[in-house]
Parts: sequence; structure tokens; C-alpha cells
Amino acid sequence: MHPLDPGEPTAIGPYRLLGRLGSGGMGRVYLGRSSGGRTVAVKVVHPHFALDEEFRARFRREVDAARRVGGDWTAPVLDADPEAAVPWVATGYAAGPSLADAVRNQSPLPAHSVRVMVAGLAEALTHVHGLGLVHRDVKPSNVMLTMDGPRLIDFGIARATDGTASLTSTGVSVGSPGYMSPEQILGKGVAGSADVFSLGAVLVFAATGAGPFPGDSSASLLYKVVHEEPELGALDGDLRDLAQQCLAKEAAARPAPEEIARRLAPSGADELVAAGWLPGPLVERVSRSAVRLLDLETHGAGVAEQPSGPVPFDASSGSGTFGPPDPSYAPSSPPPAYVPTQTSAPSGPPPPGRVTVSVAADSTPSGADGRGRKVSCTLVLGVAGALAAVTVGSVFVLGLLPGNEDGSSDAQKRPPAASASEQQPGDGADQGGGEVPASYRGTWEGQAVAANGAVPMGTFRLKVERGKVGERFAVMTQTDQLGGVCAVDLTLKSVSEKEIVARGKGQADSAAQCTKNTHTVRLRPKGNNLLYLSENEKSGNPEATLSRLN
Repeated sequence: MHPLDPGEPTAIGPYRLLGRLGSGGMGRVYLGRSSGGRTVAVKVVHPHFALDEEFRARFRREVDAARRVGGDWTAPVLDADPEAAVPWVATGYAAGPSLADAVRNQSPLPAHSVRVMVAGLAEALTHVHGLGLVHRDVKPSNVMLTMDGPRLIDFGIARATDGTASLTSTGVSVGSPGYMSPEQILGKGVAGSADVFSLGAVLVFAATGAGPFPGDSSASLLYKVVHEEPELGALDGDLRDLAQQCLAKEAAARPAPEEIARRLAPSGADELVAAGWLPGPLVERVSRSAVRLLDLETHGAGVAEQPSGPVPFDASSGSGTFGPPDPSYAPSSPPPAYVPTQTSAPSGPPPPGRVTVSVAADSTPSGADGRGRKVSCTLVLGVAGALAAVTVGSVFVLGLLPGNEDGSSDAQKRPPAASASEQQPGDGADQGGGEVPASYRGTWEGQAVAANGAVPMGTFRLKVERGKVGERFAVMTQTDQLGGVCAVDLTLKSVSEKEIVARGKGQADSAAQCTKNTHTVRLRPKGNNLLYLSENEKSGNPEATLSRLN
């Protein structure tokens, strides 16, 4: 586990965050504690999913379905807020390393441990499939090894992203190469047998330390899964036979999860777990982790926790809370609205009934070395907070950023800009060959929003240099709440003292979640500040008021 970085949230909903457990393509996972003392894992989605209504609808349905799982060998879904600006979900915390981490840092599991693990996971899948659900992303990092047996985690997320428009960008796929079934890769529809294929791949990894389809790239892995036979290494005996059957190319040839569980543990996996199932080094590691967790919670007790009531699962219907509330949790007052990254508190009473996401008070702007949190207007925008859409700001609640007194945002009040052809001599148009005026040059920085102020976009940092029409003259770097970074190159189209019009283009080497399309950017002086107005619908038309740094 890693300590929270400056600028990361210190609380999400009713949960105080103790540290960061990990991150991935879908978002970040934090270790949290409820006010009643329950330890949870809070998964916050990358912000760029926030504007995708299809993702939100799927996320809502799938998390609701995942809540029904709650059987043995799984981490139960306890709480969620799919309506937050950055959606999130909280599950029971599995005290132990993931299978991926355990094998990477120690060694493959002994055969007995592999048997118990696969039997427990097969029992979990039997229960899940009996509810009409499919996990879709069974892989080593989603298998936790605890003293009480294996735990299958991350329900509801992989399926929520399936078919989401914003996930069709380069480098983003649903599932994990090397563990996805052939039918999943080929888009032929996914049933419970796809989870069995993934379970077979997990078996091979646990027993040998390598997946059955090795490769140096996602493309290579996907090709091998579809067209080549698995590599089983030193795996032998009935475990080898079982792996071969699970990894059959044809879904109908694979055994059912209940058959797998019966073959490996006729009396049930819980009996084998009770007799001791982890090797000694792992038992010692889990025990030490538990001690560190207690020490962390003791030393973190002084961290201020923002009060928040039970999180509404469906704000539109007012249908109550998602997941069982902590019996000992009884808020005495309505929760506040969002807490901005600035250390000064907003004036006036906060609106009731909102989830609080606070950010560490020692947040600092990015330095000149480019490190820190930056959010780009090319970002496919933002969800992050609610499931792991992860891609600068402070709060993850939609509809809480203030607009003008009449309820409109600055974006709605923008006057139409005159085109270069409409500018007349004497109106401020640069007559010196279309160069960037000195008043624009320098480094600027400020907080950005999108969707007419509804979604925080993090920090925009704009570096403006000399340039003529047709030349690149500036780079805007965005850092979101979760540390995602996107960069946009600006090429000069027209210029005057009143406005610069540029062509924005996301840098090709930016992260997969960043939008890389071409769009128009307008820069306008506003007192001592600079307005950054992006006409990029895919990112929610971000805007920011930037202050000069130098």
C-alpha cells in the first residue's frame, strides 16, 4: 500500500482513506475505514468515464447486480455512488496480497494451495453464475489470498465498461489479455464458460508463475489465446488435465464450475481452508500486513474526516442507500457539499444530501519539472471516482460547482468570437505577421471544469511561447484528481490582442484515456488572468481561468 499523495482525496463518501492500494486502467483503489470501524476497499473510476451516460447506466446496473453476489469466496459490495461526478464503489477489504503480487514477490504456490484456491474460486463462480451473472475479468490481480481462503474481487466493473463508447479508444479493452477467453476476444458473446477459461489460466499462473499464453504485447497475447495451444510448463497430474480442459478453445468443451469444485474439494473448499491452505511465507506476510494495517489506522486517527451520510444509490428515485449501512453510523447533521482543493472554505451553507470528497490540504501545484497533477482538455473526461474512469480538481460530485447568479456557467455566457476574416484594422489584430503577443507568453495555471461547470477536470497548466500562424506555440498539460496526465499541442490559427484562436491536438503519447482529437481552443485575456476555452465535445468543452506563474 502507498501513502496518499498531496492532492489525492482523504475521504470518499462516509469513508476516510488510509492509503492507496493500487491503480489500473479503470481507476484507483484506496483502503478506507467507515466511521463504525469497518475496513473497506474503495474503487474510484477514472474521471474520463464521467460524461459517458452509457457507462453510468451500465455501472449502476452492474454494481447493483454485484451487490447480490455476497457469497463465500468473494468480497461483498457494500456501498457505491454511481451518480457522483466521479463514480465509486466500496467492497469488503480482503486482508492479504493478490495472487499476482504473491507469485511475483515470492514464488508459485504449492500444489495443495493451488487446489484449495481453484476450488474456492470455482464455488464462487458457481454462485455467481447461478444469479445469472458473469464476472468477465477473472485474473491473478483479482484473486486475493487471505487466511480465510481465496477471494474473487472486482465484480460489476469490467462488464459496466463493455460497449461503452469512450472505451473504444486505442489501448483500451474489456478484460485482460492472456486471461480473456477466445469468444470474449472475438466478440462472440460471453457466458459463464468464459470465466472458466480465465480460471484455467489463473490456475496455470498460480502453479507455474507464468500465464499459459506468454507474449510481449497485448496483440501477441490475444492472438495466442485464439489460435495457439496453452503452455503449461511443469504443471502435471490432475491439475494439468484440469487446466487443459478449462482452456479449451470451444466453450462447450469446458467443465462447469461446480464440477471443478467437486473434483478438487469433494467436501467443500472451506474444510480445506480450515486445515490451513497457505504456505508458511505467505502466512507470515499476511500476519505482518495485518499488524501494519493496525499501526496505520492508529497513526492515521488524527486525520480529519469529512462527515457524510449514507450514500444514495439512485439519487433520482430516492430509493435509499446502496448496500447495508454501518449499524453504528448515525450522522448527526446533513453532509456538506464538495470541498474544493483550495484551503479556504466556500462561503454559505452547503446543500444537504451530497457526498463529500475532500482533498488533502497540502495539495501543491505542479512544479516546473512537469510532475504533479495535470488534467487535459483532451481527456475523454472524467469520471474517476466511481469505479475505477480515472482521469484536476478536488471534488467528485456532479452539479455542485457554482455558476453565475442566473444559474448559467461562464461557458454559456461566452460571446461569439470574431473570426480572423472579420477582424478589422485597429481592433487589436496583430499586424506584425500573426505572431503571439508578448502579453500571452509565459506559464499559466488554474483549475478547470467541463460540462458547463458540472465536472471538475483538475489542473490545466499552459505554457505559451513565441510563434506565428501555422506554428505550434503552446502546450497545455492537464492533471486530474487521480494523477492522470494528458497533454495538448496548440497551433496558432489567428491572433489579436483580444483573442487567440488555436488548433488543439492531443499528444499521441498521452495516456489511453486522453482524447487525441483535433479541436478549437480560444485564449482570452480576463483582467490579469487568461481564459482557456476548449471547443471539444468529447471532453465536455473544458474551460479554465488561468493565473500567470511567470
